[in-house]
Amino acid sequence: MTPEMSDVTRTKHGRPVHHWRRDVVELAALFTAVAVADAVANLIGHGPDGPALLLISAIVLAATAGFHVWWARRHGHAPPAGDTGARRTAETRSAGHTDRPTTEQPGATADEVTGTGTLWRMRTTVKDAPGSLAALCTALAEREVDILSLQTHPLADGTVDEFLLRAPGALPAAGITRAVSLAGGSSTWIERADAHDLVDAPTRVLGLAARTALDAAELPLALRQLLGRCTIRSLPGTPVGGGRGPEPVPVEGVLEDTVMRLRAPEGGVLTVERPYLPFTPTEFARARALVELDSRLGPRIPRGHDVLTLPEGGDITVRRVDTGDVAAAKAMHERCSARTLGMRYHGPVSDADRYLNHLLSPRFGRTLAAQTPSGRIVGLGHLLWDGDETEVALLIEDDWQRRGIGAELLGRLVAMAVEAGCESVYAVTQASNTGMVAAMRGLGLPLDYQVEEGTLVITARLDATPVAQRSPHDTHRQRLGDPAHRD
Repeated sequence: MTPEMSDVTRTKHGRPVHHWRRDVVELAALFTAVAVADAVANLIGHGPDGPALLLISAIVLAATAGFHVWWARRHGHAPPAGDTGARRTAETRSAGHTDRPTTEQPGATADEVTGTGTLWRMRTTVKDAPGSLAALCTALAEREVDILSLQTHPLADGTVDEFLLRAPGALPAAGITRAVSLAGGSSTWIERADAHDLVDAPTRVLGLAARTALDAAELPLALRQLLGRCTIRSLPGTPVGGGRGPEPVPVEGVLEDTVMRLRAPEGGVLTVERPYLPFTPTEFARARALVELDSRLGPRIPRGHDVLTLPEGGDITVRRVDTGDVAAAKAMHERCSARTLGMRYHGPVSDADRYLNHLLSPRFGRTLAAQTPSGRIVGLGHLLWDGDETEVALLIEDDWQRRGIGAELLGRLVAMAVEAGCESVYAVTQASNTGMVAAMRGLGLPLDYQVEEGTLVITARLDATPVAQRSPHDTHRQRLGDPAHRD
């Protein structure tokens, strides 16, 4: 019988199993002992010193029985932990994740049971040899660090292991990395994680793919969430100002340590850079698959819209637009004054139309338009992905300014940035553009002002009180507020 089988048959329903054969043997032994004792007592009791010998024998037997009881309690064979439900000690606790939610979790600390403690994302490189990962897990277990998830990225000369850890709050990041280093890990990187990281990798990738399938503007955000903190730049094949475009990349893309270059869906090059941590072949394959999915689906945006009522009456519609609306946007340019266009584009007014294909492309951000019931666009708001930063910009037709349209568009763009996880947004304008300055102040967020090359850069930090979420994808009617406080 194997040890596993004996452990199973040893207990049943939490109680010891009594075997009838052992009880019969013990009963027979008891009767034999009584018979022998009676015979000895009769033999000795009829002798001259019989009573004294019987008394001495009783004392010896009592002492022997007492010694046996003491020895059994001190050195007896305790039942295994599985027999009584007793918890294993911390020395035998595995560092792996367990699904037991109660305090009966073997070796669980209070932090692990209640879900408290600090979440960390850690990546380290180990030798591709038997036992290397086990040594790493043992080192983490000795410091009561729980491994919630683990991904392996094979390399030519080793393996990159990516962990999601939950550590006691008193254990700093340096303590974890020191333990990993002593266990054989190298090139270790660690940062704080949050509850969103608890989703396993396949589920997260499928979710990002679904978001990208619904909206082409989601591709840079999906790549950033897939790869962590990184800088993403999309370089068009033909620059807006003319000149030579970037060097083309092969269909399969190029991976160069901390930089990956992929063929952009609309042409040109998509560059992803993460200086602090090299990309693995697995990450490169995932990013390439996401870009290929986006390329196959083609340009697309959600088609929802909102109907807004102006303070003086009349309705306007706010909706997402793309390059299919370039003609209507150019028509609005023709109705705008040179001053309005100059404050928006900070350059020759004659070049304004050349930027529209880039600005309205969902590959580079999101654009909202305000249009009249007749379909005429009277306002544009842009949320542009600029590397690892995010820019907001507004253009309102002269006859429609000071009606609250600009502030409404800006509020929706900032709500999109908050939803996308952006830490801040910035606007480049001029000090004389009081409408844009007032709209930024109306967000109710902390603002930083800087003057750069004669222009005013206003940065709003989004980690403060969030702007009211105004989704442009659900059709409903809304009345704009007091125009005295709006653009």
